[in-house]
Amino acid sequence: MTQEKLTQNAISLLKQLIATPSFSSEEDGTALRIEKWFQAHNVAYERTQNNVWAVNMHFDRNKPTLLLNSHHDTVRPNSGYTKDPFKAIEENGKLYGLGSNDAGGCLVSLLATFIHFYSKEDLRYNLVMVASAEEESSGPNGLNSMLSVIPDIDVAIVGEPTLMQLAVAEKGLVVFDAEVQGTPGHAAHPNNDNAIYNTIEVLEWFQEYRFEKTSPTLGDVKMTVTQIEAGKQHNAIPAKVNLVIDVRVNDQYSNSEIAHILEKESPCSPIVPRSLRLNSSSIPLDHELVQSGISLGRKTYGSPTLSDQSVLQCPSLKMGPGDSTRSHTADEFIYLREIEEGIDIYIQLLEKILFKKEEK
Repeated sequence: MTQEKLTQNAISLLKQLIATPSFSSEEDGTALRIEKWFQAHNVAYERTQNNVWAVNMHFDRNKPTLLLNSHHDTVRPNSGYTKDPFKAIEENGKLYGLGSNDAGGCLVSLLATFIHFYSKEDLRYNLVMVASAEEESSGPNGLNSMLSVIPDIDVAIVGEPTLMQLAVAEKGLVVFDAEVQGTPGHAAHPNNDNAIYNTIEVLEWFQEYRFEKTSPTLGDVKMTVTQIEAGKQHNAIPAKVNLVIDVRVNDQYSNSEIAHILEKESPCSPIVPRSLRLNSSSIPLDHELVQSGISLGRKTYGSPTLSDQSVLQCPSLKMGPGDSTRSHTADEFIYLREIEEGIDIYIQLLEKILFKKEEK
């Protein structure tokens, strides 16, 4: 099949995916669409819950394995939509629809790329394609659940909208629940231990605190208080104030290290992480996958946004058509040319390493 025909098929699949609601953990419909795609291209595949996956025809367990991954779940459409979020609308070179940019364009581009290499012999890497679920919710039945199902992987390309630039590192995430304590009482009486007033110094501490280690690609760890909750009635001073703190972790720290630092140094007690599994990720700049991208004129950068890279233990590269700033916006869209260029660049990138001759 020609690359042009593959691209047409990929765009057609994306239109079908847009028209099929696929909120996180409710992706049955889009999983069926992807199954039919594999069937139409005579690819042997498997489905595990709502994750659909396949390996290349000439899979060889003696070779290293490269994962191609993107997700087919979406967030719910926001109230700002002026177009039907479940109708694929072509207009002025754009394809509108929920999930078109995040990450439908990436997914269909990687599927087309996988088909391009599927039956080729003598590849230096095995290929595993996973169209995964529950990425938007970091749910238990997404890519993380597939790592014990698919063959062991050595390196990965995770499809997210990066304008086809090379995100060689990605910040991790830890969300903390914390409390500021005080003495409860009646608002009419004196109280020098008002939990709400005590929160003022605590908020200043979080605003001013700086973690020591800076990353060359990801910069500083970013810590932000995002939620505050206290009090039930106007005349009662509460016993505590509940805080939620969002911490975006660079590749100089593990999530466990961040939790240890805050448990030791923060003015809150208790301060408890909800999860430590969404770690930062990266790939060495001298990895052949990165070098292949650089040779194609792609630029490297560090990404502040979270993806399924966070559940991988191997080196991983985030790269895909579309623009991250369009994700989760009203009237989401992707340019059709971005999909065409994405497939072309993915194929060129992989050709340089899948058929690279070994140096003697």
